[in-house]
Amino acid sequence: MSFASVIARARNIVRKPPGYLLDRAVREIGAELDRWQAPRRERRFQRGELMAIAKTSTVDELWNLLRDRPYPAATISVLPATLDAFEPGESARVVAAADLACGRQVELLGMGRTALGTPIDWMRDYRAGMRWDAEFARSIDYVNRDRPSDVKIPWEISRLQWLIPAGQAYLLSGDERYAQAVRDVIDEWIIANPIAYTVNWASTMEAAIRIVTWTWFFHVFARSAAWADDAFRLRFLSALYLHGDFTRRHIEKADINGNHYTADLAGLVFAGLFFGDVGDATRWAQLGWSALVSEICRQVFPDGVDYEASSAYHRFVFELFLWPALYRRSLGLGIPREYSERLRLMARFTATYMRCDGSSPLWGDADDARVLPFGGQPTGDHRYIVGLAAAAFGDAELASWHGGPCSELLWSLGPGSVAALSERPRTAPQSAAFPNGGCYIMRHGTTHVFIDCGPVGLAGRGGHGHSDALSFEAWLDGAPLLVDCGSYVYTASFEQRNKFRSTSCHNTPMIDRQEINRLIAPHNLWSLCDDAQPRCTTWCSDAYEDLFAGTHRGYERLGVQVRRTIRFVKALGSLEVVDWLSGSGCHEVLIPFHLAPGVTVEQGGKLIRLRSAGCVFEVTGQGADWTVAVEPCSISPSYGVALPSQRLVWNRTGPLPAELRVAIQPCRGGSTMSR
Repeated sequence: MSFASVIARARNIVRKPPGYLLDRAVREIGAELDRWQAPRRERRFQRGELMAIAKTSTVDELWNLLRDRPYPAATISVLPATLDAFEPGESARVVAAADLACGRQVELLGMGRTALGTPIDWMRDYRAGMRWDAEFARSIDYVNRDRPSDVKIPWEISRLQWLIPAGQAYLLSGDERYAQAVRDVIDEWIIANPIAYTVNWASTMEAAIRIVTWTWFFHVFARSAAWADDAFRLRFLSALYLHGDFTRRHIEKADINGNHYTADLAGLVFAGLFFGDVGDATRWAQLGWSALVSEICRQVFPDGVDYEASSAYHRFVFELFLWPALYRRSLGLGIPREYSERLRLMARFTATYMRCDGSSPLWGDADDARVLPFGGQPTGDHRYIVGLAAAAFGDAELASWHGGPCSELLWSLGPGSVAALSERPRTAPQSAAFPNGGCYIMRHGTTHVFIDCGPVGLAGRGGHGHSDALSFEAWLDGAPLLVDCGSYVYTASFEQRNKFRSTSCHNTPMIDRQEINRLIAPHNLWSLCDDAQPRCTTWCSDAYEDLFAGTHRGYERLGVQVRRTIRFVKALGSLEVVDWLSGSGCHEVLIPFHLAPGVTVEQGGKLIRLRSAGCVFEVTGQGADWTVAVEPCSISPSYGVALPSQRLVWNRTGPLPAELRVAIQPCRGGSTMSR
């Protein structure tokens, strides 16, 4: 860790409340003691301590005891024809993915298909070709600021979610080669990653997510021949129990918590409910669940929007809160009404922000994180969330909104749940405001406009939010037009990380090339100053039009006020964006509109024509002293992927006030432009 990082971390710590600092100090001391205690604990379990804790006389007895406990996901054999009846081609998709997994070939985080080899190098960034040494996790600098690397790659590989298709193929066929392949990989992982002593233990969330994946593997393969010998069974169960113990010891609790803490709690619930009354498991389950019940009302606004200000993390956090609840219910344990209601509200927000083509807005960060990824849908398709919530909580309105691929639901809740959902008549969400989360969504037919006028993220800390106040995305007549740029990467490139979360990568005015929310420091990748504090001043929606107006304080330090109005006229299919900038002095103003990849541009003077998905749109800008240019840009639809695109940039330098009125409307005329 660099000296600057240490100083920044120290400054951040001293700002915390005294009670938090005391609790943190105790946890830090306990976590540091694992340098000596973790290896000793692991050796004791290798000698059979789990049997003593469980009070069972044989491994087989413990195995069968755990095998017979309920589990929240579908883990029984299923006929390929049953799957294909609901989702044509699903069984073939699963088998193809399983064969790749058994061949240790993965496609994740934008790497393309990558052969991991035998044995797998669990500490390697396969894209950069570098690796982390096996040492005490708390001593590892996994950010590697001075070396090109991305710790998410070994972390993602170690989650073992890429092996889930092998488990699904086993449920389809009973073929033992799938069970053997998964067992071999897990054995390799356990041997290569002693508790607390590789980079794959450097974040507790990684251990917690492995708990969820491994418990699913257990229930899938518990009766397989490949998993039948006592030595492997004891090794597997001991490692899984130690994952729960590690998660409890190293829980990532802060004064303001996000998805890491939520993942830790979800892992504790899974470990606790899986092991039942074995050892500390009951305490884990109680600790994890009681904290989840408290956190869901802190992290999820009353309108159902996750407070990390990201559509991708909204999806991830929904899953983190949902699966522990489903696990409890499978065991006949209760779920508070407010808890289930927040999950239903999260699903309502998801249904509203999802577009008809199954894509989601590139709002905030995205790192492709999932809890139990069963389906084959594209990364940005979150529609299954609506079906999960509808089936889990018997919500008729959500059931009517559910659409898209159903493979995720088939593997999560079973064909019966999908059959019940398919009987519902289909409707669609209408335009809606989510004022607590600051999201305003215009919908009409296949037109979809997503507007961000919410807090910066993580209760004003930044987190996975961006400098995107008053930015918007627009699909008109089902054609992709305007998008934000996504997030691309995290630690792999500090420069790119800060670029993609900057104001210039969003469809919102930028003054004097300054950030709406200033960076705390270039090396602080998950914090922003809470400068913008945007506010919606008008929202109305009727049969004729949707109208949004908002403002923010991000440039008050420059003496500039920004106001934006977005109007969608439904009968005309037209969108108008008006920006007012007021203040004193001369200022440079840039207003970019980033185009979705694949949109083509023709420019004739101030008139611009856009072509997308077979549709043509005319774009005009009106205002004194503005120029407009077409520039190259990059759009990141998922982690590690950047696609070439273009953006329209209106520019003006001079005294304020200034106004720019941009109209986008369907073009009914010919295909050429006069110049």
